[in-house]
Amino acid sequence: MGWVLTLVSPLGNAASPQWVTLDWTLAETLIALEAPLSGVAQIDAYHAWVGEPRIPETVVDLGLRTQPNLELLADLAPDAIFISPMFSNLTARLSRIAPVEPLPLYQTDSDTWQEMQELTRKLGERVDRERQAETLIAATKALFDRLKDRTPTTAPLLMVQFMDERHVRVFGKNGLYHAVLEQLGIANAWQAPTNAWGFSLAGIDALAAYPDAQLVVIEPLPIGVEAALANSGLWQHLPSVREGRVITLPPVWSFGALPSAQRFARTLVSALEAPHDD
Repeated sequence: MGWVLTLVSPLGNAASPQWVTLDWTLAETLIALEAPLSGVAQIDAYHAWVGEPRIPETVVDLGLRTQPNLELLADLAPDAIFISPMFSNLTARLSRIAPVEPLPLYQTDSDTWQEMQELTRKLGERVDRERQAETLIAATKALFDRLKDRTPTTAPLLMVQFMDERHVRVFGKNGLYHAVLEQLGIANAWQAPTNAWGFSLAGIDALAAYPDAQLVVIEPLPIGVEAALANSGLWQHLPSVREGRVITLPPVWSFGALPSAQRFARTLVSALEAPHDD
């Protein structure tokens, strides 16, 4: 699915506001809102972990999210630098270049689905894209309505992402993946407590407690993990693995907003419709 973005060069029209962000969730939302984005941190890693919407080639890579290139930032002369609270320790340095605006998402004991919509509206208002924000929200809801009608009956899902060959993030309440499942009417097998981002850290042995669940593995896999799993007796003897009940999905940013929610819903439903293709 393509996203349309109209970019205005910061040198071509000084009257046009320019925005930069260190946060990939805010980056994907700004792109979806067609906001003039001039700088994003770690663009290659964004494409590896977030996937879509793609960052246009005209956007400057600002370096590491935790250690951005301050000279590049100063050269861009942005009107504002958008960050998430996890980068708040950079506020003092960044504020010497431009106003720093933190926009939180994934707060403990909050409704993630509503939070994503609120973030979209706040960002849309800030970058003069209120209409685009409402369009994105409406389009997301319409997509979910269509996908829910297509979603086949399935066992509860056990959604994991590998940290290494023995440990996984297991996604549950308070996270994007769980919010998507709720909108699609799919049960989440993992009901254990989660952190503010909606996942628990667990050894793969913990997955054996869910023999009837449909296992969903979200890429990317760390280097060497695929080969290690092929030789792992623990992994190979999990009922879902042994019986071929494993779905592998391409990377979707688990800390994302509505664009990532759309992407996860589309890829998940497509995989559930044709599990034999995985």
